[in-house]
Parts: sequence; C-alpha cells; structure tokens
Amino acid sequence: MGEVTEILQRIKLGDQGASEELLPLVYSELRKIAAARMSREKPGQTLQGTALVHEAWIRLAGSPSDAAWNDRGAFFAAASEAMRRILVDIARRKSSVKHGGMHTRRVFTEQEISSSVMAEEVVAVSDVLERLQEKDPEAAELVKLHYFGGLSLEEAGKLLNVSRATAYRTWTFARAFLRAEIQGE
Repeated sequence: MGEVTEILQRIKLGDQGASEELLPLVYSELRKIAAARMSREKPGQTLQGTALVHEAWIRLAGSPSDAAWNDRGAFFAAASEAMRRILVDIARRKSSVKHGGMHTRRVFTEQEISSSVMAEEVVAVSDVLERLQEKDPEAAELVKLHYFGGLSLEEAGKLLNVSRATAYRTWTFARAFLRAEIQGE
C-alpha cells in the first residue's frame, strides 16, 4: 500500500494528525493538476494555480465525505472535482449581474472572446455533467479528471483503472454526449 493510501486509511479511521501528513505528499501533484487547468484559463486570471490548490484543499479538508477516499485515485478524483466546482463557481460569479455579467463590450480582442466562451463552456459542461453521471458514471469521472482536472487521458485512465484504449473510447463517448446535450439545450 502506498504512503498516500496508508494516510488516507488512517484519516478514514479518524486519525486527526494524518491530514497534516497528507498535504506535503500530494501538494506537488495537486499543483500539476491546477497548473494544467489554469493553463486553459485566460491570462490575468485573479485565481492562480496555488490559490486553486489551497481552495480545493480547504474544501477537501472540511468535507464530511473524506472517509470515501479509499485510495490515491479516489483522493485525486475528489481533488479534481473540488477544483472543477471552484472554477465553475468563479465562472458563474463572473457572469452574474453583480459582477458585470449584463455589460457588453464594443471592442473585443481574440483573447477576451475566447475567455468568455471558455467561462460559458465551463458552466455548460458542468451543468450537463450531472446527466452524464446518471447515464455513465465512469465517463463523468473521466470528464472531471481530464477536462476539469487537466490530467491527460492516460493519467485519468490510470486513476480510473482502465486501459488507455478504454479511456480514449470513453472520452469520445463523453464528448459526443456532452456536445449533443449542450446543443440540444
């Protein structure tokens, strides 16, 4: 059993000090996930990768469902999910009236156009993801890890204990499902 899995088991058994041991072991991997995700965000984003990791850690540490972290894969899936939710919350907040969501600009740069499309896309994918979860939970987890978590399909497949080919097939299905659902709305 790996060191991370061992610590997760201790957390599951109620060892309060185990959480403090977990963060240093997983921090660099969480930073990689956050950096991959933030690389797709527009430049000048107020939330940086480090802050995303810290926000996700706060949500994970305060989560009553931490007992569900049976192994390393489950933990990183939960971390990717926390990061996804944080980014979706930020995208929704930015598009709200209070934060200027009703204002329109007259001059657009390519960067501004792609960033607003990205925020809308994040919200749309997140909304449809719940329907995908009902239809195919494994595909939904793959989307969370790959699209929102920034992991490659190979890395996400390893966390889900599926072959590379299965990960690519599942991704193809998930993408088609999400596109059809979003365009159908």
